[in-house]
Amino acid sequence: MMAGEDAIQSGAQSGAQSGPQSADLNRFPAFDPAGRAGASFKPQHFEAIAADPAAIGFLEVHAENYMGAGGPPHAALSAIRNLLPVSLHGVCMSIGGLEPLDRTHLARFAGLVRRYEPFLVSEHLAWSTHDDVFFNDLLPLPYTGETLARVCAHIDQVQEAISRPMLLENPSTYVLFAQSTWAETDFLREIVRRTGCGLLLDINNVFVSATNHGFSAMEYLADFPLDHVGEIHLAGHDEQEDDEGAPLLIDSHDRPVADPVWALYERVLRQCGPITTLVEWDADVPEWPVLQSEAAAAERILHDCRGAATRSTASHALQA
Repeated sequence: MMAGEDAIQSGAQSGAQSGPQSADLNRFPAFDPAGRAGASFKPQHFEAIAADPAAIGFLEVHAENYMGAGGPPHAALSAIRNLLPVSLHGVCMSIGGLEPLDRTHLARFAGLVRRYEPFLVSEHLAWSTHDDVFFNDLLPLPYTGETLARVCAHIDQVQEAISRPMLLENPSTYVLFAQSTWAETDFLREIVRRTGCGLLLDINNVFVSATNHGFSAMEYLADFPLDHVGEIHLAGHDEQEDDEGAPLLIDSHDRPVADPVWALYERVLRQCGPITTLVEWDADVPEWPVLQSEAAAAERILHDCRGAATRSTASHALQA
């Protein structure tokens, strides 16, 4: 669950604008990427994507990289948006922060939603700001009643600004808080109940946190409110060791998806059916064919699970 230095720096620029606000906003072709696989959009991949847009289901962009008023970033994103559906992923809203949401940042974020009409909008269960400082991390928070009330109030504020529900992503964590009184899955379930938001299930984050804290990723997913998941994220992680030699995974987004994460992903889809899926790759970004092949692997699993669901439905119909 990386914020990305380029996103942080762009989002912190005080002179950025949210883009066109008039009634004659851009209108883009209608797409239906539900149950498809997509990838992170990086400007260096523009020409390869434009040459064969059918090779990918959709693209995701970090909102903070497009908060300037115009220039090459918006020219490229506008062209891509005419070819493919786009999801908008925020990394600097600081939903879990102690302080009120930055109104200027929220207004720019909402402007991007109006400008590009993303089919999904998401943010993180984390905090990343203090006063006027933007940290290059998505930091964890204790799961308490006080935190719950604050997070829900912030989500309500975001959803009111963008005039639609958002998705909230589960975090990758490296520390736990002794004062937490909620399990993470219950905390997320209650957020959904109170705010009406959906969830973004990052399966790599689940595997990273489970390994770091010694709990079962399968048991966590068994208790996750899967009925409210609108998107899945997959990504690579770095394998390290802590000072005592125990495994320590870092959600690095700089390599292919690991085999155990693929296995968890397939098990979730076997239970829930196809869910729109994004492969994230934000550091040491490879050439487009490498990233596209990761998305294609997710697409194959989605297809297999879709076929299995169809066969099951047909079998039940015959039995009836």
